[in-house]
Amino acid sequence: MSHSVETSVDVEREYRAGREAAALVTLARGTLDMSGPKRQDYLHAMLSNEVNALRPGEGRRAASMSAKGSFQALLRVLVDTSVVVLETEADRLELVLRTLEHHKVGAPVRFAPGKAAVLAVFGPRAAAALQAAGVAALPVASEAHLKAELGGTSVRVVRASDLPGEGFVLHVPEDAADAVAASLRGASAVPIGREALDALRVEALCPWYGPDIGEDNLLHETGLVTAVHSSTKGCYVGQEVIARLEGRGGNVNKALRGLRLTAPAAAGAVVTAAGKDAGWVTTAALSPRLGPIALGYVHRNHFAAGSAVEVAGAPATVVTSFDAAP
Repeated sequence: MSHSVETSVDVEREYRAGREAAALVTLARGTLDMSGPKRQDYLHAMLSNEVNALRPGEGRRAASMSAKGSFQALLRVLVDTSVVVLETEADRLELVLRTLEHHKVGAPVRFAPGKAAVLAVFGPRAAAALQAAGVAALPVASEAHLKAELGGTSVRVVRASDLPGEGFVLHVPEDAADAVAASLRGASAVPIGREALDALRVEALCPWYGPDIGEDNLLHETGLVTAVHSSTKGCYVGQEVIARLEGRGGNVNKALRGLRLTAPAAAGAVVTAAGKDAGWVTTAALSPRLGPIALGYVHRNHFAAGSAVEVAGAPATVVTSFDAAP
């Protein structure tokens, strides 16, 4: 889930900012600092992706899984010189901390709340907006990060791959978040609200934990295997289930897909095919460019692009890219 820094009534203007300029949102995320000499080795044994070889300034996305192989949280892992910073949804921080504490069994690692607000700037002019706000240098590689000054505040700038367009996530001291957001607005970043954000996310097939992914999901259902998982690393919590799925070719009964709609829908709307339940909508949006669209889970019989289904009784089409011809 996310919410805007501030919201205007002009959804089309906000949407254009995300597609053509620079959009600004405050994410409902938080951070956790992890220290201790074995911090990366420990995380490597816990998470779904390779993190033990990351060097300071590098980062990677990963998942925290249950022993049954379902998602507990999506994480961004950022390695610094003396600490590893974990970023995740604010309402998952306690669970992540509890899980890490439970499994450490004497490992020399420690955890502390990061006390950071998490902002995002994305769109074709996101880099220009940050530079205009005073950021001297920007990270280049995906999930790379660095410290920078913005509006007189020291912030962490991350090249983020989980946004609906090229952009950056900023970790900002909580008491400076308003000032940093004001500096970004002054640099032409446009605050956008939930409606525009959802339209941009759905168009980009960009699922987020909370609205689109939860504890009931398996990794291969979400389309995030490449983004958050290594098939060559050693054991980690939940690996056995994922390895079995890999061994069967990653075949699952349902998977997240895009949906071109003929009528507006809402999250939770039922997807049907030939009169039978075939899935449900997770995020629905009204795109100024494409009209009504959605993300949702559909049954494996309807995975293919172009499959005809119905959403809340109205005709719809399954897509694997909204940029492809209808």
